[in-house]
Amino acid sequence: MNILVINCGSSSLKFQLIDANTEKLLASGICDRIGIEGSVLQYKGKDGVKKTQESRILNHSEAISLVLKTLTDSGTISALDEIAAVGHRIVHGGEYFKESVLIDDEVIKNINDCSALAPLHNPAHLMGIRACREIMPKTPMVAVFDTAFHQSIPPKAFMYGVPYEWYEKHKVRKYGFHGTSHKYVSQRTAEFLGLDLQNSKIIVCHLGNGSSISAIKNGKCIDTSMGLTPLEGLIMGTRSGDLDPAILDYIADREGLNTKAIVNILNKKSGVLGISGISSDFRDLLDADLKGNARAKLARAAFAYRVVKYIGSFCAVLIGVDAISFCAGVGENAQFIRGMIVEHLDFLGVKLDNEANKVCGKEAIISTSDSKVKVCVVPTNEELVIARDTKAIVERL
Repeated sequence: MNILVINCGSSSLKFQLIDANTEKLLASGICDRIGIEGSVLQYKGKDGVKKTQESRILNHSEAISLVLKTLTDSGTISALDEIAAVGHRIVHGGEYFKESVLIDDEVIKNINDCSALAPLHNPAHLMGIRACREIMPKTPMVAVFDTAFHQSIPPKAFMYGVPYEWYEKHKVRKYGFHGTSHKYVSQRTAEFLGLDLQNSKIIVCHLGNGSSISAIKNGKCIDTSMGLTPLEGLIMGTRSGDLDPAILDYIADREGLNTKAIVNILNKKSGVLGISGISSDFRDLLDADLKGNARAKLARAAFAYRVVKYIGSFCAVLIGVDAISFCAGVGENAQFIRGMIVEHLDFLGVKLDNEANKVCGKEAIISTSDSKVKVCVVPTNEELVIARDTKAIVERL
């Protein structure tokens, strides 16, 4: 069963074609700069060869058409009916969706209702859904939500200390994101380490340009670092993470900015970029740090410190921990960042294997054999989660 996995942004469309029976990746790529001059398709087939095609792509319907044409022209598939279903990544499902669902008109309406909670993401996802419906009207489609895995978080953890009517009227609460990643990595960590998922305490550290941490007990998320939006939580590439909300009013008065402008800065010009003044890329920060740049050093230290704080608090929430997993771009590849974090976890009886910690992008245990808590690297695979969920739902039709 071939599943086309789609992740739409406002001017981009990422895709993977996965054989859901064997879980093999058949093709992947991105249509970038949709509706903008210089639009391009980057494509990689099962032979692993990357190809770039400049093409005028006016909208998401044209992007979908180009992807399907490329899949057939390349011989990856011989006809469109070889695509059994389409799985769509949706950032925000609010309280409507606790699991992945077959897309129908009601689902589309509810995704649209959540657009106020994710104005940069949900409208783009809807464009992708409508484009697929237009071109592939008989192909079933499934929505897989970033927020769904975190719907098991109890009210005492998801409620903010604000007037309760804000929750009743406007659904102001913690939702959490990167759910497909946290779901995959927690399950794979248990399997990799030989733990019983239903009797386990796992902390997943999804560390990248966007970063989040989750506390997962017996396979269920009981707390996570991101909140109403992805802005809450850790210091990230360009996001501020946790801060005193009074900062908004303070800066508004002194800089003459409105709230929207300040939030834009907190999302796009803050984090390690804001602290370092150099880059949101941790590789650039490492280079600058090694050359003696004090702000790059501070940015890296501040990031690692926040990760340690969340790990420590989630150990308390879980009442212990069996395993800590690192995933995503920084978590999977930045041995120095992992080392900075793990060196502060000796209070848990964690011991880092420095040689094993040199791993990049591969599953590995990076703690020593006598470490009381296993620490590992488990590369995430969000697209595979989407394909699995899509397959399971379509097979029930």
